[in-house]
Amino acid sequence: MKEYLGKTEKEIHSLIAERREKLRLFRFGMSGSKAKNVKEGHNLRKEIARLMTAISLNKGNIK
Repeated sequence: MKEYLGKTEKEIHSLIAERREKLRLFRFGMSGSKAKNVKEGHNLRKEIARLMTAISLNKGNIK
Protein backbone atom coordinates (compact mmCIF):
# COMPACT_ATOMS: atom_id res chain seq x y z
CA MET A 1 0.00 0.00 0.00
CA LYS A 2 2.83 2.41 0.84
CA GLU A 3 4.26 2.08 -2.65
CA TYR A 4 1.01 3.37 -4.17
CA LEU A 5 0.68 6.47 -1.98
CA GLY A 6 3.63 8.21 -3.62
CA LYS A 7 2.28 7.80 -7.15
CA THR A 8 0.19 10.30 -9.06
CA GLU A 9 -3.47 9.70 -9.74
CA LYS A 10 -2.79 9.15 -13.44
CA GLU A 11 -0.21 6.44 -12.67
CA ILE A 12 -2.61 4.71 -10.30
CA HIS A 13 -5.39 4.76 -12.89
CA SER A 14 -3.08 3.11 -15.42
CA LEU A 15 -2.19 0.44 -12.84
CA ILE A 16 -5.88 -0.19 -12.17
CA ALA A 17 -6.55 -0.60 -15.88
CA GLU A 18 -3.64 -3.04 -16.15
CA ARG A 19 -4.85 -5.11 -13.18
CA ARG A 20 -8.43 -5.16 -14.50
CA GLU A 21 -7.17 -6.48 -17.84
CA LYS A 22 -5.20 -9.20 -16.03
CA LEU A 23 -8.33 -10.10 -14.06
CA ARG A 24 -10.37 -10.28 -17.27
CA LEU A 25 -7.81 -12.59 -18.86
CA PHE A 26 -7.72 -14.68 -15.70
CA ARG A 27 -11.49 -15.14 -15.79
CA PHE A 28 -11.36 -16.25 -19.41
CA GLY A 29 -8.56 -18.65 -18.50
CA MET A 30 -10.64 -20.12 -15.69
CA SER A 31 -13.52 -20.84 -18.02
CA GLY A 32 -11.14 -22.70 -20.31
CA SER A 33 -9.42 -24.41 -17.35
CA LYS A 34 -6.06 -22.92 -18.33
CA ALA A 35 -5.36 -21.16 -15.04
CA LYS A 36 -3.06 -22.95 -12.62
CA ASN A 37 -3.05 -20.42 -9.77
CA VAL A 38 -6.66 -20.17 -8.61
CA LYS A 39 -5.82 -17.51 -5.97
CA GLU A 40 -4.64 -15.08 -8.62
CA GLY A 41 -8.15 -13.67 -9.13
CA HIS A 42 -8.54 -13.00 -5.43
CA ASN A 43 -5.14 -11.30 -5.27
CA LEU A 44 -5.91 -9.13 -8.31
CA ARG A 45 -9.22 -7.97 -6.83
CA LYS A 46 -7.48 -7.08 -3.55
CA GLU A 47 -4.79 -5.14 -5.39
CA ILE A 48 -7.40 -3.19 -7.38
CA ALA A 49 -9.12 -2.30 -4.10
CA ARG A 50 -5.81 -1.12 -2.62
CA LEU A 51 -5.19 1.08 -5.65
CA MET A 52 -8.66 2.60 -5.43
CA THR A 53 -8.11 3.27 -1.73
CA ALA A 54 -4.82 5.00 -2.56
CA ILE A 55 -6.69 7.30 -4.95
CA SER A 56 -9.15 8.19 -2.21
CA LEU A 57 -6.36 8.86 0.27
CA ASN A 58 -4.49 11.03 -2.22
CA LYS A 59 -7.61 13.11 -2.84
CA GLY A 60 -8.08 13.62 0.88
CA ASN A 61 -11.54 12.05 1.04
CA ILE A 62 -10.50 9.66 3.80
CA LYS A 63 -8.45 10.85 6.75
